[in-house]
Amino acid sequence: MESPNPASPDSAHPADHSGTPQPPLRDPAAVEAHWDERYAGSDGLWSGQPNPVLVSEASGLAPARALDVGCGEGADALWLAQQGWDVTALDVSGIALSRAARQAERISVEVTWLHSGLVEAALPPASFELVSAQYPVLPRTEQNIAEQALLQAVAPGGVLLLVHHALPAAHGAQDHGVDLSEYVLPGDVAALLDDGWQVEVDEIRPRHVSAGAGTHHKEDVVLRARRLH
Repeated sequence: MESPNPASPDSAHPADHSGTPQPPLRDPAAVEAHWDERYAGSDGLWSGQPNPVLVSEASGLAPARALDVGCGEGADALWLAQQGWDVTALDVSGIALSRAARQAERISVEVTWLHSGLVEAALPPASFELVSAQYPVLPRTEQNIAEQALLQAVAPGGVLLLVHHALPAAHGAQDHGVDLSEYVLPGDVAALLDDGWQVEVDEIRPRHVSAGAGTHHKEDVVLRARRLH
């Protein structure tokens, strides 16, 4: 299972020796170093296959411009490009992006790779007909900065697809020193949707993943919302 941004949040920050949940990393250099270290620890962190929810939800959409938020080793971005999408994929890890770019070259697929976090990328507003964020590791702020960045990237008529682990995963996350309430979840984004948006999917689904990191998670929260204007 490719979990493109770039890992499930129960491994987003190491615990201290007491096991007390620690605040999320927020300094861009520290975040990049953390994920580069994690990717460097294996030849391939994820399964190399696109996320099933992305496949099921995007298959019926007309290909246009897509943003893959936290693309990891690139499986989602490559799949979208193969379906005819004009894909921009971003990630904080240069190691992950290098792997993704090499795979794109091997299969002769074109993707625009951005070495950046979502907020730091400062993307032009309303630029994408599909914004896909699969298990993103986006720290929450009082100003809802990451949530607004997701929403503002979607073009009128376009779709935001946000997938995350179901909240029961919070117990396991705390064992790893992470408090999921510190990170953006689908409910946080849904709470910001106004009458300019139509919620098409907001549900918990069973998750069946047998390879790659994150196989212990058994349920997904899926939010699909369309920007009306």
